[in-house]
Amino acid sequence: MFDADAEEIRAVQSLPMHRGHAEALMPLVERVMWVADVGFDAIDRIATTVGPGSFTGLRVGIAAARGFAVALGKPAVGVTTLAALSAPLVAEDDRVPVVAAIDARHGNVFLQMTGAGARSLIPPRVATLKEAIRAAAIGPVKLVGSGAPLLAAAWPPTERPPLQVDPRGAPDVTWVARLGAASSPEGRPRPVYLRPPDARPQDGARIARR
Repeated sequence: MFDADAEEIRAVQSLPMHRGHAEALMPLVERVMWVADVGFDAIDRIATTVGPGSFTGLRVGIAAARGFAVALGKPAVGVTTLAALSAPLVAEDDRVPVVAAIDARHGNVFLQMTGAGARSLIPPRVATLKEAIRAAAIGPVKLVGSGAPLLAAAWPPTERPPLQVDPRGAPDVTWVARLGAASSPEGRPRPVYLRPPDARPQDGARIARR
């Protein structure tokens, strides 16, 4: 929980997981509220990551954020995972471009590049490693995200190597809260998938509907 007026984190809980998001989320929220020692009426805004990332995790998080927003009569805002990954590095020094990359598997990454002054150079997109390198290797940069080591390993020897390679697999939730507090609460948070899911139903295996 982030207190925007005091610019401080009141409580934070983080639980890395690959499945079981729906079962774990509400107890996690309950623990945060207990540690922060505030009631739900103290919440002015709900922030959630909207992707790219796990399809199941995104659906659970966004649905919960929308549910809390309706129940509390407060706005819910979405923050992209790539923006939340980039934020702490941009805050350290906004003169150096930051490339946020998430391993999208099969030789692809979810990519975003933020330039000097937090200016958007490359909006969120899915790209092959070759395409990502071609777009990002334009001078001194910092890399962050689970795809950062992949980009660093494929970095052209003729180009200046990245100034920093931060392989963190998920953004710091405190930065999700900070970005959410600074966002304009327009509309409802919607998932940013960037590509279709890998698992798709087989048409031939579907049961005919009557």
